[in-house]
Amino acid sequence: MSGPRLTGLGSGVFAAAVMFLLACLLRLLFDGSLVAYGVLFLPVSALAALWVRPADLVTAPVAVPIAFAAGVLPIAEGTDGFGGYVMGLLTSLALHAGWLYAGTLVAGVIVTVRKLRLVTRRRLQRPSPAGPRSPSQAQAQSQTPARPRPRTHPDDPTPPPGYRVPAS
Repeated sequence: MSGPRLTGLGSGVFAAAVMFLLACLLRLLFDGSLVAYGVLFLPVSALAALWVRPADLVTAPVAVPIAFAAGVLPIAEGTDGFGGYVMGLLTSLALHAGWLYAGTLVAGVIVTVRKLRLVTRRRLQRPSPAGPRSPSQAQAQSQTPARPRPRTHPDDPTPPPGYRVPAS
């Protein structure tokens, strides 16, 4: 995948800045349409999940809901005063939580697929600990029964099989 590689914080700042600018644009053009804002939130969530570094994959589904809330600030409608504005902001978030959940789900699915692909790729690149074996060697080894170890008494002075006495 080509494209920018953002840190976890960078992807959150990117998503929040883009959502804030889109909300300002929607406020000017469409008088703050929250439905259009929600529709535009989905591709921003996908981009944040696609552009985050592999080491910071877990941060994308956390950052996009924060970006949604940061972007709602310019288009939240409330009555006069700080309390009225906060109530309008909370109402906007509550009424359009479906878009918030959908964007978070999009980011979560993309991040999960990326993480699975990363783990699979690393597993395929890692050499096996026993070295390469042919199928006939694997079958022959699986058919030979393991010999049971002889039981010894704890007070028996003879060392167990395979034990090497250190040189003095």
